[in-house]
Amino acid sequence: MIKSIRMSALAAALVAATSLSAAAETVYNRGNSADPETLDQHKTSTTYEAHILRDLYEGLVAYNAKGEIIPGAAASWTVSDDGLTYTFKMRDDAKWSNGDPVLAGDFVYSLRRIMNPMTGAKYANVLYPILNSEAVNKGDMEGEKLGVKAIDDKTLEIKLHAPTPYFIQLLAHQSGLPVHPASVEKYGSDFVKPENIVTNGAFVLSSFVPNDAVTAVKNPHFHDAANVALDKVKFYPTEDRGAALRRFQAGELDTNNDAPLEQIEFIRSELGDQFKVAPYLGTYYYALNHESEAMKDPDVRQALSMAIDREFLAEDIWGGTMVAAYSLVPPGIDNYGEPAYSSWAETDLLDREEEAKKILESKGYNESNPLKVEIRYNTSENHKNTAVAIADMWKPLGVEVSMLNTDTKTHYAHLRDRGDFDVARAGWIGDYSDPQNFLFMTESDNTGFNYARYENPEYDALMDEAAVTVDLEKRAEILKKAETIFMRDLPFLPLMYYGSKNLVSDKVSGFESNLLDVHPSRFVKINK
Repeated sequence: MIKSIRMSALAAALVAATSLSAAAETVYNRGNSADPETLDQHKTSTTYEAHILRDLYEGLVAYNAKGEIIPGAAASWTVSDDGLTYTFKMRDDAKWSNGDPVLAGDFVYSLRRIMNPMTGAKYANVLYPILNSEAVNKGDMEGEKLGVKAIDDKTLEIKLHAPTPYFIQLLAHQSGLPVHPASVEKYGSDFVKPENIVTNGAFVLSSFVPNDAVTAVKNPHFHDAANVALDKVKFYPTEDRGAALRRFQAGELDTNNDAPLEQIEFIRSELGDQFKVAPYLGTYYYALNHESEAMKDPDVRQALSMAIDREFLAEDIWGGTMVAAYSLVPPGIDNYGEPAYSSWAETDLLDREEEAKKILESKGYNESNPLKVEIRYNTSENHKNTAVAIADMWKPLGVEVSMLNTDTKTHYAHLRDRGDFDVARAGWIGDYSDPQNFLFMTESDNTGFNYARYENPEYDALMDEAAVTVDLEKRAEILKKAETIFMRDLPFLPLMYYGSKNLVSDKVSGFESNLLDVHPSRFVKINK
């Protein structure tokens, strides 16, 4: 009897302890657009994957809550006078989640891996400023020739082929995040599975349940773990923006990185300061397939572009959370002047519509013989409403539009895998504030992001020239020439410059609006 009473008391104590532990756990429930297609940092290509990966891993440099560059796995760095050699000193207290020290050699291994053509990295060309990187990535040179070297365990040297003013910013991008060499060697592509993964960021992957959540827990080995207030982060795929809003209102989501356009007025009136709109370094565009019968004529592409009322899209469809775009490169970007706007950007819309109609009529298209165009978009009421509005704008020109929507992963996989399409919705958020980060997408060899399958030797030559031009003013002039060609040929049809739209609960602190819309969970606090 005494033993039974003792056992009951022990069980009650354990239940109480467990309940207290659960109550004390701080969980950040984070809406994040869509499920990741991959959690391999060398195969990623989207911002919603980047949000997760930056929580799991830390590059040589990182972002703070304001989106500013801060030291990461490297405590400090120096740059040679000629701008070609960067020397990084690793943190003494940087560790992987299994307790291994983070070494300079880990970054050598990682940078060689992303440049290895067998890896199939879609973002490899972001790091092309590194000496010999392009040749290595194209299989023309051995990986050992890449301009990265571990001087010793705590010293990493990176050599560039030309001075690159934004190079440090590149290293904060997800393509610059390290992998744990031993895990990759042991598990191959399965190193990303929760039971195998080893990370060096503030969090480590706990589970990934598709269509439910990606869960990460605090990494006790992270060098700044003492200042990480969260025990767990749960990333929920929120393609349905309306459902995400309801979950936010119910307190099931602490933040969400988008909002349903059709409810913008309601959101502003009901949520007040919990709805945060801020400038965002990005362009919302339609890719025009240059191999498509409907899109191969440059005059047709220009006519379709001229007829679009971008101000209506930005103000009425997107609720004033976007700005009408007449260039690929957003205004205000670093290392550039005024972008190369469309030649007709200042022309009255009615005159543009009339001219566009004449162009299509001269090509034999009218209401009785319509130009048939399919618009593909990834699932979202916002994207659907945009496509419907554009279809209405094109109808008077003699354009018959059909639409096809798929989930986000399927949509972008179709574009990257060179699936058939006419017009496809896409968007680009700057990884760093420089025009090259927008214009590089349509270089002919950029198979990961040149959805239009655009090939122009003159454009490629200008981009190559800009890549080795040290004088920033001359470089800007060269890039302006390239963008002028882009706006003439229209591989992409720029529609709007982005604004970030975040739902942020009053309980949340450490979530600060910034141009890159970067919000590392390590700086977030949930105030109960």
